[in-house]
Amino acid sequence: MRFALFVTAAPDQEAAFQAWRFAETALAEGHEVLRVFFAGAAVAHGNGLNTPARDETGLTRRWQELQQRHGLDLVICVAAALRRGVLDADNARSWEQPHANLASGFVISGLGQLAEAQLQTDRLVTFPG
Repeated sequence: MRFALFVTAAPDQEAAFQAWRFAETALAEGHEVLRVFFAGAAVAHGNGLNTPARDETGLTRRWQELQQRHGLDLVICVAAALRRGVLDADNARSWEQPHANLASGFVISGLGQLAEAQLQTDRLVTFPG
């Protein structure tokens, strides 16, 4: 089965951990996760400066590990990212910011990526914040 995930839960919310766990389990069982689309507070997953407490689950790193092992497409909503200060190099230049902070393995794009994923998969699974 082909899945797309839509995550709006911030990294410190239980639903965010459930999203990662769902992706990990689906991939381990031989399913495909075409894309994970992060919107709203969930764009913080792609902030390369995220530094969780040592006793907390570092979801940014866990998403990056899944991306590296499975070629997962991790997409951050551009509008939500800009509002929350998550920038790739192109947006940092465009908005005259001193540096980018997008974590490796993540890309910034628009809602069209979510719509496309919904059309190309069997199920869109949401993890609200």
